[in-house]
Amino acid sequence: MFEPVLTQNVQRADSEKIATYLAHGGYAATRQALTGLTPGELVEMVKQSGLRGRGGAGFPAGVKWGFMPKDPGTPKIVAVNADEGEPGTFKDRLIIECDPHQLLEGTIIASYAVGANQAYVYIRGEFYLGYQRLVQAIAEAYEHGYLGKNILDSGFDLDVSVQRGAGAYICGEETAMLESMEGKPGNPRLKPPYPAQTGLFGLPTLVQNVETLACIPHIVLRGAEWFASMGTEESKGPKIFSVSGHVNRPGNYELPLGTKLSEIIYEHAGGIRGGKQLKAVIPGGASTPVLTPEQVDIPMAFETLAKAGSALGTGAIVVMDESTCMVEAARRTAKFFAHESCGRCTPCRIGSMRLYEALERLERGAGLQDDIERALYLSDNIDARTFCPMGAALVNPARSTIQKFRPEFEHHLEHRECLVRLH
Repeated sequence: MFEPVLTQNVQRADSEKIATYLAHGGYAATRQALTGLTPGELVEMVKQSGLRGRGGAGFPAGVKWGFMPKDPGTPKIVAVNADEGEPGTFKDRLIIECDPHQLLEGTIIASYAVGANQAYVYIRGEFYLGYQRLVQAIAEAYEHGYLGKNILDSGFDLDVSVQRGAGAYICGEETAMLESMEGKPGNPRLKPPYPAQTGLFGLPTLVQNVETLACIPHIVLRGAEWFASMGTEESKGPKIFSVSGHVNRPGNYELPLGTKLSEIIYEHAGGIRGGKQLKAVIPGGASTPVLTPEQVDIPMAFETLAKAGSALGTGAIVVMDESTCMVEAARRTAKFFAHESCGRCTPCRIGSMRLYEALERLERGAGLQDDIERALYLSDNIDARTFCPMGAALVNPARSTIQKFRPEFEHHLEHRECLVRLH
């Protein structure tokens, strides 16, 4: 039977305090890493574990660490992406608010592995409680000798500070986050160079998601083989799935990657509320293509969801029952992404607004004859034509919803009323 590790502390009293963390084995991995392993051994351990980034892209963490320059004379930085702006996602918030020392421990080990002596946590501005607890946790870590000079007499120094964002979705993209951290507008940078070459303040920078770093202490203590023993061939380890929408028990559920979506919805989240029928599921946050009830038995893993035409993303599962108007669902997500566009490139800046306008007309019964085709045309001509991945993110919900629920859109267009609300 699977026992949670990333969320094992969150239900304990005073889980955010260092005393609680230490009482349950906290910072043992830091001691083991800093005094018993070389940076190269840590990088190889993370590679062997199969850990992939939990922020949405799923890039192999160990490979990313290996991109950092090895020259000890080159100053390096670790930047923790705690912006968590993907709608439906609240896993990082859970870690930050309820177990911030787990994040700090992962940050310390990652910093040691890549030779960084400065780390910054870029936290979503709305996470004020999380910000307060993280600042307090950092202060406690300094007091106990886990941050600062000569940590655990290892000769390794590390300073950590926190920077609050201002609620911009685009700053979840790593280079836009770095721009914001430098006091500039949060616009994505042209890549290459990648952050590992030229990152924050022009220095080599490792950017990692909160949940990704939270996995590191457990890999160090339990071994790469333990971590790789969970999951699928291409998706290893435990994952926190954020479940919301029309379920009886919304919340965060830590399970091995590869767990079936149906198990998460019907067993862990308690099934569809009110005894209604499932209509659609967003499997990985608002930017991932929607799935139908026929696809609900799919394993929640990077490769399986990609094969099904969607994506694991952040693992944020949004459940919609039979009372949901899919035209309205598409309209709402389109409005969000149009608002969150940084405006740098024309397909995203203008295309997102035209897409939203077409869906808005359809939803309120004022659709033009070609609005459905217009939405699909816009989607195809925004995707892969923008400066950053925002283009794909903003068209995925609309395009997939039209493709899988087209009769509902056609009813809105032809009858000027909502098919769902009639029943």
